[in-house]
Amino acid sequence: MADIGLSAFSVFFTGSPSFLAHQRALEEGQGRSNCQTLFGMTAIPSDAYIRLMLDGASPAAFDPLFFKAIETEGVLVPFQRLGGRTLIALDGTEHFCSRKIHCKRCSTRRRSDGGTEYFHAFLGASIVAPGHTRVLPLPPEFVAPQDGAEKQDCERNAAKRWLARHGPAAAQLRPVYLGDDLFACQPIAEAIHRVGGSFILTCKPSSHQTVSEYLYGATLEALRQTEIVRGKRTTTVFRWLSKVPLRATDDALAVTWVSIEIQNATGKRTYYNSFVTDLEVNAGNVAEVAACGRARWKIENETFNVLKTNGYNLEHNFGHGKETLASVLVVLNLLAFGFHTAAMLAVLAWRHAVIARGATYRFFEHLRTITAYVVFHDWDHLLRSISAAAIRPP
Repeated sequence: MADIGLSAFSVFFTGSPSFLAHQRALEEGQGRSNCQTLFGMTAIPSDAYIRLMLDGASPAAFDPLFFKAIETEGVLVPFQRLGGRTLIALDGTEHFCSRKIHCKRCSTRRRSDGGTEYFHAFLGASIVAPGHTRVLPLPPEFVAPQDGAEKQDCERNAAKRWLARHGPAAAQLRPVYLGDDLFACQPIAEAIHRVGGSFILTCKPSSHQTVSEYLYGATLEALRQTEIVRGKRTTTVFRWLSKVPLRATDDALAVTWVSIEIQNATGKRTYYNSFVTDLEVNAGNVAEVAACGRARWKIENETFNVLKTNGYNLEHNFGHGKETLASVLVVLNLLAFGFHTAAMLAVLAWRHAVIARGATYRFFEHLRTITAYVVFHDWDHLLRSISAAAIRPP
């Protein structure tokens, strides 16, 4: 089973659907392949056999590997904010949609023409940080039919399951969970507290009537900052109010409401957003709290968009299967993305090889090309061959 999992993972790690086919050809000609020397496989299974054996495997079997990736020395420290805390953004996305292909883990929806659409979605979790250009993915939680449930599964339920499953393991990171307006509700806030986390959640006035009513007529704390960048002046206004009830019940959580407004030189508003948080907010940290709240967008821009448009082909149907195949392949894709990020942050040889090629996509082009023709002793040998053209492979 290890060879099967490693074979599927190697396809995503190299970004090459034909990687295994090239390695079979190498093995026939040279008696060994990069599957053995780089990934530690003893044999290369066929593509059909890989799909057959992975269909039915639990996607959760790979969860510990995500945490192993972020434990690499030097990876997490640059992400820490708010006095050593780690920001974990939660959000949902789809990765498959069809009117014909489906399995028992598919969700469904009716279209205006009366047809049924089948789709797969998952709740993603990523470690993010304002000012950091990269993200670290954590195990996903799939939005799928649940045993005994009358209603179709949703992102909120998936978030509760994610927190229950992974919150205890993430507690050592001193996590602050970020999310959009959908998660700014008491059940999610309580689920975060149960696993020792804090939160900064987007709070739209239109969907939080109690919060809006409480703010009306209240005296808000405020901080104004003006800066000039490249000759352009911008003014940022932060406002906040503590002890605001999250909902209209006696047991409502008391949160701090925070808003950020950016104005250009003429005083025109160019950006506005508001959040609720259980963190203490004051004039000394309100700017950082707001920046951390805004970092929620990184799970969409630096995670989902990268996975869908930057070589990972998240929405491509690598194999659907009848049970869990589609979910397992998504997990392996996310895991490859996570190890790529960890390697870029913590492995000097990897970073040198990427920089030597000028762009990340060119590095992977070289990786795919040379491993199709040459068997390398190990990863160090491969990376040195990419970064220094003078080093000739055997």
